[in-house]
Amino acid sequence: MKSISITPSQLYEQPFRNHARFCVGTGRMGLALTKEYLDELRFVQDNIGFRYIRGHGLFCDDMAMYHEYEENGETKVEYNYTYLDRVLDAYRKVNLAPFLELGFMPEQMASGSQTVFYWKGNTTPPADYDKWADMVTALFLHLFDRYGREEVITWPVEVWNEPNLPGFWENADMEEYFHLFEVTFRAVKRADDRIRVGGPAVCGVRDEFWIRSFLEFCRKEGLHPDFVTRHHYTTGNPEPDGHYAYQELRPHDEGFANLKTSREAIDDFPEFAGMDIYITEFSTSYIPNNPLHDSNENAAYEAGQLSRLGEVNEGYSYWTFGDVFEEKGVPFSEFHGGFGLVAAGCVPKPTFWTFKFYSDLERYDGTCLIRDRNLVLEKKTDGSYMGIAWNWGKETGDDILIDLTLPAGTGREYAILTETVDPAVTNPVKTWHDLGEPRTPDEAQLALIKESAGPRLSTQRTSCEGGEVSLQVPVAKDGVVRFRLLPIRDEHDRGYRITI
Repeated sequence: MKSISITPSQLYEQPFRNHARFCVGTGRMGLALTKEYLDELRFVQDNIGFRYIRGHGLFCDDMAMYHEYEENGETKVEYNYTYLDRVLDAYRKVNLAPFLELGFMPEQMASGSQTVFYWKGNTTPPADYDKWADMVTALFLHLFDRYGREEVITWPVEVWNEPNLPGFWENADMEEYFHLFEVTFRAVKRADDRIRVGGPAVCGVRDEFWIRSFLEFCRKEGLHPDFVTRHHYTTGNPEPDGHYAYQELRPHDEGFANLKTSREAIDDFPEFAGMDIYITEFSTSYIPNNPLHDSNENAAYEAGQLSRLGEVNEGYSYWTFGDVFEEKGVPFSEFHGGFGLVAAGCVPKPTFWTFKFYSDLERYDGTCLIRDRNLVLEKKTDGSYMGIAWNWGKETGDDILIDLTLPAGTGREYAILTETVDPAVTNPVKTWHDLGEPRTPDEAQLALIKESAGPRLSTQRTSCEGGEVSLQVPVAKDGVVRFRLLPIRDEHDRGYRITI
């Protein structure tokens, strides 16, 4: 076991921009019309409490928003917001606002037939840019009427999704995308110029080149986007096996170096220097059928990501909150490598707890005293400590023991609380496997799987000696541990005894 010692001399106030709750991803917006989706979303919000939600398909035909019809030999247009209102109302009921991704193309407006995913989102430019612009402006005027202008202008807007990939934008045509961005930007600002609009939502391929070219175009055309968006995935190429595919995780430093190139590219433009960057999708794997997503390894890896993503990014959005998701079709099984933090039946995966721990760390004001490759520690305003430790096994190669000595109030007693998530104690996939991997677990099976899906809580009491208090935090390979040191006031009642 590898030992890591932290002493008071190593503690100092340092920056930590924890935006774990900023945004979360979803599949296409139309899925929010289903009960299972809403059950999973409510469960995630009750426990984590994201602020925004971003998904595809706002203008896709399953949302039924755009319609053309013939009348007296003339083509006319009408908009139907029935499903949109239901989806946004459902978001608001769980204290979510949309991070609006404007796409894909309504079939009646599309210039071509190229589609993406099982649900066939059209990924071609509009045949008529004026009709596209009118639809965009009309959307925001409707949103103002229903939800209030002052609220809607706080909803960020992103133009399209991954136009640098030919599957998401026909031929990955950069100039055509820039034209789409300009038309869309002006259409949104026509509704209210206070709405924040950004792009280019690139993923992977030539991302730095695209961002630089995007900003050069904006400079040339006199546009000033309000932020830049990109995606961040950290696995190599897939290796298929049956319904699934497997990928190797890249080292953390490699991914963060790539993110830094976006910051540097933006800051090279004096008029755009310092502009916010939003990672509107991030995860380990970029495919929805990689069992890595269901694993403890994923949880430990993402704990390291969340400790550093705020260094050059104003916000980031995990892809996705739940496994109601159909890019490759309807999933075959309870666990199937889906993107979600929760599996069907509201079963929390290990990564769910990583986000829960970071969410709680953000909720309570404090000062960050440590942020390294295995640990984040904050001292809270009430004198308590809260920290998260993780151990990505492929990086450390062993279990680790973090030995902490912290400044504390002389003569005080403290409660030490640790919540452990690792393959030995929080492993719903193992329980599911041992039950025979039921594709659709019955009620009894689901209860057993859920029983094995939570952290293990351990508690103890300790005293301060010489103005310091000590605790040890063991973290198994691919484990994540949240620990708290709470000052206590003993209210022991006279005569009460218990064997512990």
